[in-house]
Amino acid sequence: MNIKGSSYVTTKAIINEAFGEKGWNSFNDKLVAKDPFFSNMIMSITLIPVEKIIIFFDELCKEFFNNDKTQYSMFGKAGAKSTLSPGGPYSSYLLTKDIKQFVELSMPKIWSTYFDGGTFTSKFENNVAHLKVTGIDVKHIYFENLVMGFNQQALKVFGKKNVVKRIRSVASGDDDLYFQLELKDS
Repeated sequence: MNIKGSSYVTTKAIINEAFGEKGWNSFNDKLVAKDPFFSNMIMSITLIPVEKIIIFFDELCKEFFNNDKTQYSMFGKAGAKSTLSPGGPYSSYLLTKDIKQFVELSMPKIWSTYFDGGTFTSKFENNVAHLKVTGIDVKHIYFENLVMGFNQQALKVFGKKNVVKRIRSVASGDDDLYFQLELKDS
């Protein structure tokens, strides 16, 4: 399974802004030494094997966040804010004003915009977005925290505050990822 390079490009911009170009360059030199894949030019359309992007995010957590893997959620939230907000490359997904349509139609399309594998299904009922990802080849906390953070922020960009509840977790050994986002008063 691959992820589009837009995840890498967005994260690079966020790290550059937070830690400066010198911080990014120092990190990138270490990353290239660890895995030569990252010596390639990575553009937003580049397909990156999920195993490589996991190395990227794991090394970011080590370098800048004291190896705190919960930062994956922050990366997801920052990515959603950057790409889905007005002027962002995927802001057209938020053109609908109907929350059910956004959850059930747009959110699966957002998944397939980023990933070329796994199946993302979503349903909206009783003010709760039910989000499931099946068919994931790589079991890693990356999927749980990054995907949850991205979708939590996507709903926030849509204008809906929400609280996440994990039902099943790839990080805990389940075969799929299932979480619920309960909408709160905006």
